[in-house]
Amino acid sequence: MWRRESRVSSEWRRSRRLRRVAGGAALVLAGALAPGASALAATGTGAGAAVNVTVNATEGLGTIPATGYGLNSAVWDSQMNVPAVQNLLGQAGVGMLRYPGGSYGDIYHWQDNTAPGGYVAPGTDFDSFMGTVKKIGAQPILIANYGSGTPAEAAGWVQYANVTKGYGDKYWEIGNELYGNGYYGADWETDNHSSKSPTTYANNVLQYVSAMKAVDPTIKIGAVLTMPGNWPDGAVASGDSYDWNRTVLQIAGSAIDFVIVHWYPSGKDAATALSEPQQLPGELDQLRSEINKYAGANGPNLGIALTEMNSSVDTTTQPDALFGADAYMTALEDGVFTVDWWDTHNGPGTISTAPDGATDFNDWGVLSSGTCVGTTCEPAINTPFPPYFAISMLSKLGRPGDQMVKAGTDQPLVSAHAVRQANGDLAVQLVNKDVNNSYPINLHYTGYSPSSATPTVYTYGDEAGSITSAAQGTSSSQTIAPYSIETIVLTPSGSGVSALTAPGSPSASNITGSQATISWTPSGGGQVYRYEVIQQVGTVTNVLAESTSTSATLYNLVPGTGYTINVLATDQKGYLSRPSDPVTFTTSTPANSTCAVDYEVSQSWGSGFVANLSITNTGPAAINGWTLTFTFPASTESFNSGWNANWTNIGQFMHATNVDWNANLAPNGGNSVSIGFVGNESGAYPSPAAISLNGTVCTTTYSS
Repeated sequence: MWRRESRVSSEWRRSRRLRRVAGGAALVLAGALAPGASALAATGTGAGAAVNVTVNATEGLGTIPATGYGLNSAVWDSQMNVPAVQNLLGQAGVGMLRYPGGSYGDIYHWQDNTAPGGYVAPGTDFDSFMGTVKKIGAQPILIANYGSGTPAEAAGWVQYANVTKGYGDKYWEIGNELYGNGYYGADWETDNHSSKSPTTYANNVLQYVSAMKAVDPTIKIGAVLTMPGNWPDGAVASGDSYDWNRTVLQIAGSAIDFVIVHWYPSGKDAATALSEPQQLPGELDQLRSEINKYAGANGPNLGIALTEMNSSVDTTTQPDALFGADAYMTALEDGVFTVDWWDTHNGPGTISTAPDGATDFNDWGVLSSGTCVGTTCEPAINTPFPPYFAISMLSKLGRPGDQMVKAGTDQPLVSAHAVRQANGDLAVQLVNKDVNNSYPINLHYTGYSPSSATPTVYTYGDEAGSITSAAQGTSSSQTIAPYSIETIVLTPSGSGVSALTAPGSPSASNITGSQATISWTPSGGGQVYRYEVIQQVGTVTNVLAESTSTSATLYNLVPGTGYTINVLATDQKGYLSRPSDPVTFTTSTPANSTCAVDYEVSQSWGSGFVANLSITNTGPAAINGWTLTFTFPASTESFNSGWNANWTNIGQFMHATNVDWNANLAPNGGNSVSIGFVGNESGAYPSPAAISLNGTVCTTTYSS
């Protein structure tokens, strides 16, 4: 069973789909291809202007987790554990499988393999599922039944899995999308508790954690949150003080190990959907800020699991594959430890045609269910759809333990991701989202010297039935076809390579408005001459400090500004090690300033938010006439309308001046002026880190 999140209006309307493969029966074989599936409309053969792709191997984005490339499995899928499916998932490099399947997690009882009100297919019991997990070398993430279960039932599952059977199942979720239990209006998730509030959920999570960890204290337990900018983020129900995320984090954040979010962006067509992975960095950054702010001292330790994701557009065709290739890597680069695609099998829906002319069965599975809608039939059962090949291409780019590094392009229709592989090779993934044009690619490198050998290029072309590989192009020049995914694997030249290992994960401390101290564990593999502390600025490296010890103080930082830092070691020849994992921090606003601003987001909904600002003159001199300025941190937020000031904006830069009746600000906090605005958002909507009054950066607080 499955429901799709769609971003909703201010009335909190919600779309809901409940779907089961083959109507809840066993999957059946349908050998005929759907009309049009074997004869696609030809995509354009034009050539766009050359695209510059820059890879900066000195900017590390962390390593690929063993659990990174994930997929959902569901107990209503009679094919989930058959050998053909096991082989396909193993070949694709799937590292995590989620069970028992979306909302079924809140009706499924593991002891007797039942889901009252739903269908459970033969051969989908827990032990059979674990057989698939073990065969493909993956890890499971298991949904403990919150909606119709108990802490004792969940603890019994842990006992059976890890004590009786010795499976060593590490990751456990407490329920599925419990915010969809009717508390905010939309009702698709089973929740039999008398109270369905976030407070009740969070307090019950504490009971689940206590019961489950009493059996096996080594397991990791996650609680359900909402993705910023996605319903019901920001909704505060009658009688509550805060929204779902803040409530759950404040109560349960000290006890859990990770949080769970789902992401189904609201693209209405392929072009929109293909642009939406760029929302993920902002939304995940805002989520991390909420975690750190509300979960207390345990906040920085909490992982983020993206346990359901799909573009929801052209789901069995090339656009969804292109979306997946881009979104998986974007999420992993921004610190998520698993991305679990929805779904292995799902079943067809309304038939349509994708931009490249392919038949879209509206089936959210990566493998065909072999069923029909009227006279239109899917390919034979377990035939891979394009999103399957997108997941398979990820392992061509990098495997667990390989290091993700920064890459970027100057063409919005071509995305780039890069990985330093364990053997020293550099792999660059390119995704061409243009259905009409191929692009010549000019490749540029910082911190890596490719050899002159012809690169190996893996290609998944538009609606292709397999991934191809060939030695082609050069390290500096390639061409990517319309609607395709390419991974270029380059060998190192051998020059300028250091034997030093990457410095250990850095941490930031003593953060002020203008300074921060960065500390790290030393590199190994040889003698270190010095360490370089660099700031990530796009794909450009900015050296902030050098040190011969394992710490450095950064000076002259900009107040209210976010910094992402790597540390690299330099050997006696001047060769650089690989970069450390990144550390991110935000400098504070001045503790002492002649002005103070309180910024409060008082409301938010799926496409906008309301912000109220209180301005105070804390200096000794009166102010008669003021100008307030700040910049929206995310490109997904913009100005709509405002009050109590003359508001103007240039892109993300905001500018507000007084009106005639509120121009005077008395000295020493004698009075305050209240202004505000309505903002638009199409994803993240983080608060500005620094706000200035008449050119002075103010002491800034954030109410919520």
